[in-house]
Amino acid sequence: MSPSPLTLLGLGFALGLRHALDVDHLAAVSTIVSRGAGLWRSSLAGALWGVGHTAALLAVAVVLIALEVRIPPALGLALELGVALMLIALGASLLRALWCGGPLHMHAHEHGARIHVHPHLHDPLPVRHASHSLDGHGHHVHRTARPVLVGMVHGLAGSAGLMLAVLATIPDPAAALGYVAAFGVGSVGGMATMSTLLGLPLAWAADRFRRLDTALRVSAAVASVGVGLWLAWGIGTEAGILA
Repeated sequence: MSPSPLTLLGLGFALGLRHALDVDHLAAVSTIVSRGAGLWRSSLAGALWGVGHTAALLAVAVVLIALEVRIPPALGLALELGVALMLIALGASLLRALWCGGPLHMHAHEHGARIHVHPHLHDPLPVRHASHSLDGHGHHVHRTARPVLVGMVHGLAGSAGLMLAVLATIPDPAAALGYVAAFGVGSVGGMATMSTLLGLPLAWAADRFRRLDTALRVSAAVASVGVGLWLAWGIGTEAGILA
C-alpha cells in the first residue's frame, strides 16, 4: 500500500528539517554567519542556503524523473568531494579575512527615520580597488549570493542518495516532486533556525567582548576546514584512493 500524498509531504518536510542538521551544512553556514552579526542576517543566510539547496534538488529531480535515469556513483562522489573542497575554501577565506584586510567594523543603515548599526567583515580588497567605499552595496549582493551558491552545491551533492531513495519508493512523478519540494521547505526552515542559533553568540559577543567574538569566528573557520578535510578523507577512502 503506497503512502498518501499528505504522508509523503509530511515525511519530506520532517526529513528536510533533519537534513539541515548535517555537520557539513552547519559548518558551511557557520562561516557565512561569521562574516556578519545580527540575528536577522543570520536567519536570512540560513534561509538563502535552503533556497539554493531546494532549487538544486528540484532541478536534478526534474531531470532524473523525466529521463528515468540515476546519478552514477562516481559522479555522486565527485559532487561530495566538491562540498569538501568548498568547506575548506570557505573556512580558509574567513581565516584570511580575519587575518589581513578584513577587520570587523561597524556599518550603519538607515530605514526611514530609524538608523541601526551592525558589525560585519569585508573580504580583503585588491589594491586596485582600494578607493572603493566600504559603504557601497556590492558586498551586500555578494553576501546574498554566497549562501545561495553554497546551498546549491550541497543540494547537488545530496541529490544522488536522495534521488535514489525517492525514485525507488515513489513511482508517481508528481508525488516524487512534491516530496522533494516538501523536503526543501523543511531544509529552509531548519537551516534558518539553526543559522539564527549560530548567530546568537556572535551577536551577543560582538558588542561586548571583541576577543571572544574573534575567537568564535576563528573557531567557525577552523571547524569548516576540519570538516572539509574529514569529508575529503572519507571520500578518498571510499573511492579507494586513500587506503
